[in-house]
Amino acid sequence: MTDQHQNQIQKGEYGDQNILIKVRGLKTWYPIRTGLFKKISGYVKAVDNVDLDIYRGEVLGVVGESGCGKTTLGKSILQLIKPYSGEVRYQFHDGEKNLCTMPKEKLDNVRNKLQIVFQDPYSSLNPAFTIFGSMEEPLIRFGMKSKSERRRKVAELLKEVNLPENYMERYPNEFSGGQRQRIGIARALSVDPEFVVCDEAVSALDVSIQAQVLQLLIDLKKKRHLTYMFITHNLSVVEYISDRIVVMYLGHIVEVADTDELFQHTLHPYTKALLSAIPIADINQRRKRIPLQGDVPSPVHPPNGCPFHPRCPQCMEICKRVVPEPVTQIRNGRSHMVCCHLVKQQSEKETV
Repeated sequence: MTDQHQNQIQKGEYGDQNILIKVRGLKTWYPIRTGLFKKISGYVKAVDNVDLDIYRGEVLGVVGESGCGKTTLGKSILQLIKPYSGEVRYQFHDGEKNLCTMPKEKLDNVRNKLQIVFQDPYSSLNPAFTIFGSMEEPLIRFGMKSKSERRRKVAELLKEVNLPENYMERYPNEFSGGQRQRIGIARALSVDPEFVVCDEAVSALDVSIQAQVLQLLIDLKKKRHLTYMFITHNLSVVEYISDRIVVMYLGHIVEVADTDELFQHTLHPYTKALLSAIPIADINQRRKRIPLQGDVPSPVHPPNGCPFHPRCPQCMEICKRVVPEPVTQIRNGRSHMVCCHLVKQQSEKETV
């Protein structure tokens, strides 16, 4: 956890008044159509009934196995994928508004507040356009009519991500993956957003380049007062950059806590298994690996009760029947939420 984040917690700044985005009951289901008339026979439940608060100025890490719904959650918040149901309430300067019910024209006009950095730096840039051609498009869309003004703006953005301004005349195939990702970051920042989803933004890069891009993201956050949702499957990366961490499994949020709280006092069996898989460079240290049995269930036919119970080494009978309610623990003034029957029972025993 950053010192800034810890200070904000101590000052009480991470209360309701500082929430930038409220996600309530969010479901993103993809219809399955079968038969001659393509009738809906079921749904792929990529994100299923998610509640989440994102605080202004934080880095919220989202982790989980491939297919757990991380990217779908990020794109659903941005309305790049239209949710099946639920609310995404964004705190604009003129009040809170539900992005899910906002008319397309109004939503298009506020897209400058919400941006995304995509996973693949090679496919996120049009190979037929120069860098200037790719970066000037959002500037034109949001009112910058003068080409000389756009060139000045693009030059400033490239400088901000540590690239020479003359790179704007080159094509994407002339750059390395790390340089392309820097350009993608610059393009996302071109319209001065408040909230940026970083979707596996460093997973396609070499380890040494990852460190540079992560530091760049941290520096830009401080300089521009940004809020990040940082989606990744790399727990070492999310520990380094995040203030809080959300753990997802099969479209559900199973645990949410501040970064150091999550790593020091892990509660959910799934999170414990994920953390046990982090490699340790020191050969004198040993970490007991917690292997998970079986495969991730299908999001088309998710299991009854707790979605993790078919693979949980601590599964109880109630886990197979009842969906666990969120349990919130307060430790040293920090909130730690987990959805687990075992943790709930332990908390009740401690209370008694």
